[in-house]
Amino acid sequence: MSDERILAIDIGAGTMDVVVWDPRHTMENAVQLVLPSATAILGQRIERAREEGRSVFLHGNLMGGYHTSIAVWRHLEAGLPVYATPKAAGTVHDDLDLLRAKGVRIVDEAPRDAVPIELHDLDLGGLERTLAAYDVALPSIVAVAAQDHGYSPTRSNRLFRFEHWRRTLTPGSTLVDHVWRTPPPYMTRLVAIQEDVPGAIVADTGPAAVLGALEDERVARDAESGTCVVNVGNQHTLALLVRGEELFGVVEHHTESMTTEKLERLVTRLVAGTVTHEEVFDDDGHGALVLDRYDRARPFRGISVTGPNRAMAKPLGWYFAAPHGAMMLSGCFGLIRGVRALGAREAIATG
Repeated sequence: MSDERILAIDIGAGTMDVVVWDPRHTMENAVQLVLPSATAILGQRIERAREEGRSVFLHGNLMGGYHTSIAVWRHLEAGLPVYATPKAAGTVHDDLDLLRAKGVRIVDEAPRDAVPIELHDLDLGGLERTLAAYDVALPSIVAVAAQDHGYSPTRSNRLFRFEHWRRTLTPGSTLVDHVWRTPPPYMTRLVAIQEDVPGAIVADTGPAAVLGALEDERVARDAESGTCVVNVGNQHTLALLVRGEELFGVVEHHTESMTTEKLERLVTRLVAGTVTHEEVFDDDGHGALVLDRYDRARPFRGISVTGPNRAMAKPLGWYFAAPHGAMMLSGCFGLIRGVRALGAREAIATG
């Protein structure tokens, strides 16, 4: 008997959200977990080593930075050695020469007395043991979402990230186009996840969250004629113009640079089709893009919000999406929906 279940894992800056979907049960009865993300855990381990006055040795694989990267810079500022293998060092920055200039020592072997810190976005074995404690077997289909700026050693990773949007958000493109069996090779974080979990389907976090928000009945109804869905994550804020699952425009920014007033202004201008790439990028965001085919004379109606920092939008009166009653799992629900749609596409393509 084939295993049609899906293990969906949405890796953010603060949490790693998990759903085990079984088609025999309702989504509300699926196994659901919200756990600390790997970068949050490993950042704390580096911080503990700093408090103990010990050097650290980063090894393993490339993964998402944020808490881990911040902890590395603090370690160096404290005058403590940071050693890293070339692959693990890419977690902090793609430019190894820049890292060397900042004091990171690129090595192949663990130095004596350094605290070893093994980097991976996902410890699938650990998750398997956690589920096994509750008699839940690991599904054969694994899907993982993560934010990936892409490999950009010498150029702004914000510009590089938005070049990715320009390549993928084109007339007729959909949310499912951001779910891959083989991601673009420059998306090195997603490639690293597939190295750690061979055969995993991977996706971009923001589009996965928006796709999951469409599981909310009201959002789905609004999307029939066109709507705007906003994901206010722990690190990134993404707003997408969506009709059905087709994409018409995007704004992407850093949540730490966002305020309620700025969020209202940027999203309102996105819906109107008047937002510019320059106003977002010059404010330390990634950028903005609205397709020419978007009818600015008949803008989309309705704005829905998801994400762990959605409270920022509370004064604005926008609709708070709650797909299957669990907002924190929007990305997982989007992954499940995306994997099923991807399979349907492939079945049609192969006849």
